[in-house]
Amino acid sequence: MTQPASRPPEVNIILSTLARLLFRLFGWQPQGSVPPLAQFVVVAAPHTSNWDGLIVIMMSLVLRVKLRWMGKHTLFRPPFGFILRALGGIPINRSASHNAVQQAVQSFRDHKNWVLVVAPEGTRSKTTRWKTGFYHIALGAGVPLVLGFVDYRRKSAGLGPVIEPTGDIEADMAAIRAFYTGIIGRHPEKMSDINL
Repeated sequence: MTQPASRPPEVNIILSTLARLLFRLFGWQPQGSVPPLAQFVVVAAPHTSNWDGLIVIMMSLVLRVKLRWMGKHTLFRPPFGFILRALGGIPINRSASHNAVQQAVQSFRDHKNWVLVVAPEGTRSKTTRWKTGFYHIALGAGVPLVLGFVDYRRKSAGLGPVIEPTGDIEADMAAIRAFYTGIIGRHPEKMSDINL
């Protein structure tokens, strides 16, 4: 499939400029750029604080890309459901016959321009391994992974390299692990090991 030379902006320039000013006001630096791809999965790591989500939303505004994220369907009830959907939230019914990976893969099939953010740690607490759903979503949908990060030590956040899943998850994870080495979360003691 031929990819565009650049991705059309999905966020108003005024909103993007305000987000950039706020980002810098708090001492944060945006890093990277949105790849010229219609669809991809953003790996969001490390995830050790509720602040990570706000920083990722601010970065999406700065980069002028609309991000989608999955949440338990019960979070989307009134009165806050409308706000969460406006912020890119997608309700996932975990009790349904289709699991979250299948639902996410289907969302890529249903939308031409689709960027999905997945935090592979799945929690803000330390775990011994990452969940592999992010990888299987990208592989199943035939889309690349883009390595997103929030680095509190350097106060920088953004998008890093693009990785095409090969199906050899061990080899692909070695490249992913190498990128995240040295990136520090808000609570380093809660950072999960980048293992499968």
